[in-house]
Amino acid sequence: MPELPEVETTRRGIAPHITGRRIVDVRVREPRLRWPVPPDLSATLAACAVLGVRRRGKYLLLDFEGGTLIAHLGMSGSFRICEPNLPPRRHDHVDLVFEGGICLRYHDPRRFGCLLWTAEPPAQHPLLAELGPEPLEGGFDGAHLHRLAAGRNTAVKSFIMDSHVVVGVGNIYANEALFLAGIHPGRAAGKIGLARYRNLAGRISEVLAASIEQGGTTLRDFVNESGAPGYFKQVLRVYDRGGEPCLACGVPIRCIRLGQRATYYCPGCQH
Repeated sequence: MPELPEVETTRRGIAPHITGRRIVDVRVREPRLRWPVPPDLSATLAACAVLGVRRRGKYLLLDFEGGTLIAHLGMSGSFRICEPNLPPRRHDHVDLVFEGGICLRYHDPRRFGCLLWTAEPPAQHPLLAELGPEPLEGGFDGAHLHRLAAGRNTAVKSFIMDSHVVVGVGNIYANEALFLAGIHPGRAAGKIGLARYRNLAGRISEVLAASIEQGGTTLRDFVNESGAPGYFKQVLRVYDRGGEPCLACGVPIRCIRLGQRATYYCPGCQH
């Protein structure tokens, strides 16, 4: 599933190609995504120019004259830049065709993503209105986590993956950040002190920033013919390493399930 670094990599990959360009055609081959593609999207976007491409959590925001296209990649979605006349592959559901022969093509085999239009400020849209702070911007720190965790018995891993608490901390990065912070993923969120939350907040930001930086070297892949998404090769310390020795202490990494997600941790380093 695309997580925050992949979505940010996508944003950086497509923005230079479409910002400032006007729509000349919208082709919807399959409108049945997680929510239906608006039937009037083609008329809405006709001749509109992209003012910018932003990210909010795992949502991409394409700002047009008169409104914003809210896009989510779901579990299997991706965008790529291609020629407008390139024959679509299976699961290439939507094309946004821009002046100058640029096509932004949305591909989604499982159709759990979305393309929705809002004429209102996107921060007021129901999908975005209740989101927590961005982990790489001001407003996110250990004090924020400690305050929201007070009295909560939920596992800290599930807590930091809650988009109402902080956006974009998916399963991989929650595992990695908790390892770096030395916190057991099953520990009750309300039983962790302020000092440890300050460390954890820093580790969350560190892991995400490093992953985005690694992704930045593969942005050219957004314009190749195969549409390879250009996600970075991840250097993982615990995730998907069950049974392997911890890179720090040598104790075998364990795998449990929390909130129906595979959860990896080192019993020697995390408590």
